Amino acid sequence: MANVVVVGAQWGDEGKGKIVDWLSERADVIARFQGGHNAGHTIVIGNNVYKLSLLPSGIVRGGKLSVIGNGVVLDPWHLVAEIAKLRGQGVTIDAANLMIAENTSLILPLHGELDRAREDAVGVAKIGTTGRGIGPAYEDKVGRRAIRVADLADAATLEVRVDRLLAHHDALRRGLGLEPVDRAALIAGLKEIAPQVLAFAAPVWKVLTEARRAGKRILFEGAQGALLDVDFGTYPFVTSSNTLAGQAATGVGLGPTAIDFVLGIVKAYTTRVGEGPFPAELHDADGQRLGERGHEFGTVTGRKRRCGWFDAVLVRQTCATSGVSGIALTKLDVLDGFKTLKICVGYDLDGTVIDHLPTAADQQARCIPVYEELEGWSDSTAGARSWADLPGAAVKYVRRIEELIQCPVALLSTSPERDDTILVTDPFAD
Repeated sequence: MANVVVVGAQWGDEGKGKIVDWLSERADVIARFQGGHNAGHTIVIGNNVYKLSLLPSGIVRGGKLSVIGNGVVLDPWHLVAEIAKLRGQGVTIDAANLMIAENTSLILPLHGELDRAREDAVGVAKIGTTGRGIGPAYEDKVGRRAIRVADLADAATLEVRVDRLLAHHDALRRGLGLEPVDRAALIAGLKEIAPQVLAFAAPVWKVLTEARRAGKRILFEGAQGALLDVDFGTYPFVTSSNTLAGQAATGVGLGPTAIDFVLGIVKAYTTRVGEGPFPAELHDADGQRLGERGHEFGTVTGRKRRCGWFDAVLVRQTCATSGVSGIALTKLDVLDGFKTLKICVGYDLDGTVIDHLPTAADQQARCIPVYEELEGWSDSTAGARSWADLPGAAVKYVRRIEELIQCPVALLSTSPERDDTILVTDPFAD
């Protein structure tokens, strides 16, 4: 049976939550493979709106196994709070439908404190993190001093891990003018939260291997977007993990042969939260209109998103680096009513037109978008469920995007509602 990876192909906020939820109807297992609780996924089912930031989007569906893989960094207190919130909305969450990899690294309060202190210290040079400790937690993971889920099961091991961690962090905190970490309070807090986290702990790699051998369909869910990838994103204004499709295998403990289809989620225009380059950003009435019609505010942070025209250069690039098989184009309805639309088809860099975003930050800052204009449409695309429901100009817009990014449209989303989706190619088709 086919296994599918879902990744954002822009700077995040592309509508992954709805698409993963829609696809999860065809899946048996939904696995998160990277990121932390800085990812915001909104799922609308009927009159119910679910806002997730850590749990896999499939958790709101019954009869599915949701998995948090080792590639994720996990805030245990946020986990417990998010579970409680969803249970309050009538969602069943227990060890039968949620598993957390035993080798998942934890985000602790000291990580968030360090994250925020660093951002405050650099002022205008800040990266624009969510301040939730994601980056510092990944640093500790790579530095081999992280506390992992399995460590919560043994008090002696936990204390050794904490001491190693604090030897590093207390030195950093002194340099930033912060008080040393209260060791006793940290250990007490971890021991208190441990039973609630350990209730979901499992050897996820083994569970997924067995599921695959049994012919189960696995849906791999990424957070953030490809342009926030720590290697291939707009560095240093990126997240602290790999967000590309290749991370799906490492982030849950399966090999790359487990991936059969890569679905890139792409918004019909472009948005970005936080700092960093954005060649096609609009500072005019069109940009304001996109933001208002698209309700472009961060699910997690509430921050207003920067808006711009569709950037085919960037999406073509991310489709290549993630090996995207097909895209899911979302929020087409936000473009309803524009007389003229623009697509960025290249960049003018010091008088030369280039077809990719350069790696050097100074060159990125000098890139001027080269636009192609297309006719807009006045009829509504909201709620369309077939190509026949779309205005001719909207179809031409979608087809032109396919040509420019050199990748076909597999799904087309025309509203936040789960069923307002046009299926072109079923990613789960064998």
